[in-house]
Amino acid sequence: MAVSSEVQDEGLVRVIGTGALGLSVVNMVVGAGIFVYPGLIAAELGSAAILAYLVCSMTVALVFLCFAEVGSRVSRSGGAYAYIEEAFGPFAGFIASILFWFGYSAMADAAITVVMVESLSTVFPILDEPVPRALFIITLLAFLASVNVRGVKAGVRLYIFNTLAKLVPLLLLLCVGLFVINVDNLTIPEWPSVTSIGAGAILLFYAFSGAECALSVSGEIKNPAKTVPLGLLFGMTALLLLYIGLQTVAQGVLGAELAQNTEAPLVAVATEVFGEWGGKMLLAGVVISIYGALSGDMLGGPRVIFASSLDNNLPAFLSRVHPKYKTPHVSIIFFAVIVCAFALTGTFKYLAVFATGSLLLIDLGVSLAVIRLRQRDGLPKAGQFRLPFGPLIPLLSCTIVGWMLMQVPSDEALSVTALIVAAIAVYAIRAVFRRSSAAIKSPAESPES
Repeated sequence: MAVSSEVQDEGLVRVIGTGALGLSVVNMVVGAGIFVYPGLIAAELGSAAILAYLVCSMTVALVFLCFAEVGSRVSRSGGAYAYIEEAFGPFAGFIASILFWFGYSAMADAAITVVMVESLSTVFPILDEPVPRALFIITLLAFLASVNVRGVKAGVRLYIFNTLAKLVPLLLLLCVGLFVINVDNLTIPEWPSVTSIGAGAILLFYAFSGAECALSVSGEIKNPAKTVPLGLLFGMTALLLLYIGLQTVAQGVLGAELAQNTEAPLVAVATEVFGEWGGKMLLAGVVISIYGALSGDMLGGPRVIFASSLDNNLPAFLSRVHPKYKTPHVSIIFFAVIVCAFALTGTFKYLAVFATGSLLLIDLGVSLAVIRLRQRDGLPKAGQFRLPFGPLIPLLSCTIVGWMLMQVPSDEALSVTALIVAAIAVYAIRAVFRRSSAAIKSPAESPES
């Protein structure tokens, strides 16, 4: 099936522009991890941590260049899932949708919801009690779902507000911290090995994950051929500058002590720069960041379910659009219920371990989709984004992502494999039932001889 150059109409409203998409990328990536990674990377590479950021940024750039080309060609909802399904068909699309919305988005959201509650419980001990904890989680996710059901503009406004709110303490620390760093702490006494730099880059790839989810609302992006590439460029550039700046400030302020603080390094930096109130400000930033990531995923995650339902990969009721608000309200509620269920039980934790492995497989699929769509449908048309250097960039992306997949720990790899096997079984069972239903209906629909 050739990719249509026209923007597809799914009954949704296209209101997301370049700025909103770029902020969504930042929001989805900047979560609780940014408050921890400076110490983890310093423990791995010391003051040479900046090298891992540069290597990782090049890797991420290759992956998202592939997203930019495919995203400018495929305009329907679902983001990465839609790109893979368009290139490789329903079976690959079904596997991708399960990996994306369940293996990554839902489980990761459940995980950070629990982290959020545990962070708040240090200030409000009542949240350690089962009933208040459950009520808080249910209320939080119900609120996020209701905002997104009432309209994509409301959801966009919420994640823009949350993104700006989470960035304020980080940008304040960055701007003020640059004036109090000790330059001697930034010198690199001994250059690390290539292996050490690679290990640091793999660790950082986790910190950059999540931008894929911002494209799940591709069915509501204005002029996707232009907005998707520019939004990704804006978002990923902002992230790189923010991450490198915070790592520089943390290293410059704490020096060798940074490698010893792997639990809350930025809180320690803020306390050093501003005093005790600075540490409290960054602790609040942790909660705001998690809340912002949840609000962004509540906008994007359900769109993958909605798109998969439109393609008959999931039950049809999940593709219903609210008659008044023009949002996929059933998918939004369904996604919120799944996240809430795992957050309440706490059994989600082992599933969160393979979230990154699921996402790497999605990235590999999108990189391959660039090659497949070019081979089947030709180069992108005028007005669509086209990668230079022929197949070089998608091939490099596939190579690097494949190498990273080989570094995934065995337990995580087994968990991802189990999820894929389960998805294949569901797909096969569904196909059998459909054939049986078609066989039963066929005689009844045939005219009598």
